[in-house]
Amino acid sequence: MKYFFHKNFTINQFNVDLLSWYSLNKRDLPWRKTNDPYKIWLSEVILQQTKVSQGSPYYESFVKNYPRVEDLAKADEQEVLNKWRGLGYYSRAKNLHSTAKIITEKYNGVFPSKYEDILALKGIGKYTASAIASFSFNLPFAVLDGNVYRFLSRLLDIDIPINSSLGQKTFEDLSKRLLNQKNPSIHNQAIMEFGALNCTYKNPKCSECPFEKNCLSKINSSISLRPVKNNKKKVRNRFFVFKVFHLEENSSFIVNKRLKKDIWESLYEFPNQEFFSEKSFLEEIEKKSIKGHEVSNVVNHLLSHQKIMAVFVHYKKRKFELKSGEKAISFEMIEKYPMPRLIDRYLESFFQKNKAT
Repeated sequence: MKYFFHKNFTINQFNVDLLSWYSLNKRDLPWRKTNDPYKIWLSEVILQQTKVSQGSPYYESFVKNYPRVEDLAKADEQEVLNKWRGLGYYSRAKNLHSTAKIITEKYNGVFPSKYEDILALKGIGKYTASAIASFSFNLPFAVLDGNVYRFLSRLLDIDIPINSSLGQKTFEDLSKRLLNQKNPSIHNQAIMEFGALNCTYKNPKCSECPFEKNCLSKINSSISLRPVKNNKKKVRNRFFVFKVFHLEENSSFIVNKRLKKDIWESLYEFPNQEFFSEKSFLEEIEKKSIKGHEVSNVVNHLLSHQKIMAVFVHYKKRKFELKSGEKAISFEMIEKYPMPRLIDRYLESFFQKNKAT
């Protein structure tokens, strides 16, 4: 693989400096107090696309409610999804639940200790498998997350896109070369922590960096250009009109479970209609407004590769004939049903508004 170190760089000194920095700067995080592979796995799944500050309470909640993998496997899927509520990317929770069942049934509740067996589990990729293998079993597998990609691409001033096949091979080779074979667990935690706290995306702390003199991006003034990524996947625009049927007689809402293979699968939602152009979506909003319905402002909700534009049309009803798959949920019980963050936000606003009145 084509990459070059600074002439004064040595791997041994790199490892010494990295572990020294880590011993002085590491955060006190709950999943660092255990080598239980189940708990390590929980933390890694929760922290995917989630900040530590947001993910920590969820980790504590899952460990408390499901202290063993068998406990998670026995739980009802709706209960698991509801405890995930607010984190988004619910496929993570579904995979977590499914994989807990596999570990319970196939491995008798004992988390596999071989890298290949960990990698074969549903929802676990190379990064997560490496993290579990090294943190729990101290196996020599290097981790590559966004923080590590950023740090290494700057250290060696690598301009190969990290999301290309060549980039992945290059950084996998590099991370293996740098890995502290005697203590891969601490090494992996240290290198990720360094990227998260020091070699940050914006305003990296170069003056506090122990590798500043050997950092080729610093020397070449290219820090802001690293890492390089190929063009992102095009964002898809989607338009939804949610119909909020509020039954005044027994203070309840009408909801249905989203079953199709799409966003929000297995979550509950209000009956809705999707429009396939912004023009038709806006025309529908105008029709509802003209008819005197209570229509919310347009809400923008961003997913990884989708932009959702939505409105909520409120209907006050005395009676309502339920369609197949629909159910009436009381105000008190609605929090028991996992819903997309988009709808959660609407309900928070609705309840706040009604309390005020």
